[in-house]
Amino acid sequence: MGDTHTGKPRGRQREADRNDARLIQAAREVFAERGWDAPVSEIARRAGIGMGSLYRRYPSKELLAQRMRLAGMEQLVAQAHTALAEEPDAWAAFARFLRDALSAQGSSGPLLPQVGGRLPATDEVLAAADRLRAALDDLVGGAHRAGVLRADFTSADIPLLLEHLAARIPVTGERATALHLRYLDLVLAGLRPPAADQTTILPGPAPDWAELSELWNAPGV
Repeated sequence: MGDTHTGKPRGRQREADRNDARLIQAAREVFAERGWDAPVSEIARRAGIGMGSLYRRYPSKELLAQRMRLAGMEQLVAQAHTALAEEPDAWAAFARFLRDALSAQGSSGPLLPQVGGRLPATDEVLAAADRLRAALDDLVGGAHRAGVLRADFTSADIPLLLEHLAARIPVTGERATALHLRYLDLVLAGLRPPAADQTTILPGPAPDWAELSELWNAPGV
């Protein structure tokens, strides 16, 4: 229950929220390092939370992983909204979002290889995916209308682009973040529209959101 004066969660709820955030971050790290077969005991240990507390909140690994990917989508939506609200132009918002999204992943690596295709698309997941698509459509649409983003880049390119840019590299911490952002800047240069006297065509069609759904969700669900 929230504080009636500030609307903020009270002590017990704040502690539960902090524990949840630690669990989600630990799950990302452990799945990235050890794959889907990693024991949940390692996740609890790294989060500094007892197994009883973990199982009371997430009775199965699947439920924890679902929450992990929902949190990832919610974070991307929030970052897109922040970039659109705070940046002065369409290109600045687009680049800001990509930098924020990439920096937030830290050294845990991309999310899709960790859980992609293993979990069903629940109503909650589908609703989060719709919100993410709408936010990314706003970013890309604004950049297209301003003429600052190549026309053959779509909002559905963004999740897979982030997966590639966030690939695990054999360094950690600030150095890993610096290298990821270095390669992001190289990619951003290539996402500008080509000059009038140049013709560049990306090989193959862009992904669509249905294709991304197939990558994310368990078959036949």
